[in-house]
Amino acid sequence: MEQLDLTIDIHLEEDETDTVVRATLNLQGDEFEASGRAHRRTHDRPIPVIGEELAVARALGDLTNQVTAAAQAKIEAFLTPSH
Repeated sequence: MEQLDLTIDIHLEEDETDTVVRATLNLQGDEFEASGRAHRRTHDRPIPVIGEELAVARALGDLTNQVTAAAQAKIEAFLTPSH
């Protein structure tokens, strides 16, 4: 069995109320980039890790959807007969 190691780069930016994450993945030449956001309302307690976790989860969810759609497109292209 061949082993392939992949890396997802996650970049996080935050201020007092907002967290923005950008996740990137290069998968055998296909580039994927996704983002996630979290916003803390002013009356919420400042617990940065919650915003970080939400923003990362949202970016990874978006990345999941993109990779799944790309795989589905490849499957459909493979199954469609050429004319």
